[in-house]
Amino acid sequence: MSFLNKAKAKLTDAVDQHGDKIAQGIDKAGSMVNEKTGGKHADKIDQATGKARDALDSLDGRNDDIPPTTPR
Repeated sequence: MSFLNKAKAKLTDAVDQHGDKIAQGIDKAGSMVNEKTGGKHADKIDQATGKARDALDSLDGRNDDIPPTTPR
């Protein structure tokens, strides 16, 4: 097994076990950036956090690890 395959497997396990905490971190980071920019780029920030959540959630081929975003 190559290095990248091992890294992906470990990341997938982490997302499976701690998806809710990871999602909270992504949301918190997005909120902080939105606050720092005065809301000027809120649509771009929401789009980026959504893509980050989707990418992490789909690592194992199933979208079941990270809960859906909550509206602001």
